[in-house]
Amino acid sequence: QVQLVESGGGSVQAGGSLRLSCAASGATYLAYFMGWFRQAPGKEREGVATFYTGDGSTYYADSVKGRFTISQDNAENTVYLQMNSLKPEDTAMYYCAAARGPEPRYGGNWYLARDAYNYWGQGTQVTVSS
Repeated sequence: QVQLVESGGGSVQAGGSLRLSCAASGATYLAYFMGWFRQAPGKEREGVATFYTGDGSTYYADSVKGRFTISQDNAENTVYLQMNSLKPEDTAMYYCAAARGPEPRYGGNWYLARDAYNYWGQGTQVTVSS
């Protein structure tokens, strides 16, 4: 099992920045892909940014490209999401997740697909006001 604990959420005005952290523990060697997802009230959980633990390749949803950056600190088993130029539509609960292996049954961009991930944190709230 992989345990994930998010932190760093909060309230910020549009145009501001936040950095989310995800501390991973347990059987972290099981994490093939790790990433951040978000879910706004009344909406489906969507992939925001993910990376392949093997070589660090990163992938982003179109809505956050150029504004969000996912990174990792291997020494501390921590994954970060730097969010800049925040918009009110970025308001959501943000979740850290880990996938055990590739899941191409979910399509070419499976690494951004919620159902491809096996382990989830409890989430951290991000609220962006206009």
